[in-house]
Amino acid sequence: MPFSDLSIPKAKELFDLNVWSYLAVTQAFLPLLLKSKGMIVNQTSGASVVTVPFQSAYNASKAAIAMFSDTQRLELQPFGITVVDLKTGVTKSNVMNTQKDKPRSLLPKGSLYEPAKEAVESSMNGEKLAEGAMETQEYGDLVVRNLLKKKPPPLIWTGGLNAWLIRIAMFLPFGMLDGTIKKMTGLQRGLANKIILVLGRY
Repeated sequence: MPFSDLSIPKAKELFDLNVWSYLAVTQAFLPLLLKSKGMIVNQTSGASVVTVPFQSAYNASKAAIAMFSDTQRLELQPFGITVVDLKTGVTKSNVMNTQKDKPRSLLPKGSLYEPAKEAVESSMNGEKLAEGAMETQEYGDLVVRNLLKKKPPPLIWTGGLNAWLIRIAMFLPFGMLDGTIKKMTGLQRGLANKIILVLGRY
C-alpha cells in the first residue's frame, strides 16, 4: 500500500508482529539462552536493505528488527550468545500459497496512484517479485548449512533475488538501484506514462 493510503492502526499491528514480538520472546527466553550459550536467529528480510515500493510499513518494520538484531548481537556477545540476522529474499513458502487465497490488496478510491492502479496493485501484491522466488528446499539447505558452521556468519543472505541484489545494495551509492527495483516491481512500466495525470489534479 502506498504510504499516503496506509492505515496507521494496521501499520502499528505490523510493527507489533515484526518488531515488539521479537523483543518479548527474546526477553522471555533470555535466562535459558544465558545458561546454554545458545543462538538467536532473527528473521529479517531483504526489504531491510532494498527499498520495495508500496511496502513502506513492512520495509520499515524489517529495517527496525535488523537494527535491533545487530544491537542484540553486540550486547549479548559478552555472554557467549550468538545472534544471526537471516536476511531472506523471496522464497516459495506456505505464505505465498495462502496469499493466493486472500483477496488482492486494492488501492482505495481517490488514491494518488489511481491513474496507475493496475501496475501499483500488482506491485502491492508482490506479483512480479514472486517470479524470482527460491525453492523452499534450496532455501532451507542454505540456511541450515550456514547455521551449523562452527562460527555462523552474523548475516545470512539467501532467497530469490537476494544473493546479488542486496549485497551490492550495501555498497552502491544511494539510489543506484532505483531503476532495477522499479522494473522488478512494475513501478516504472505503470507509473512513468501516467504520472502526469496525477499531477494534473493539483
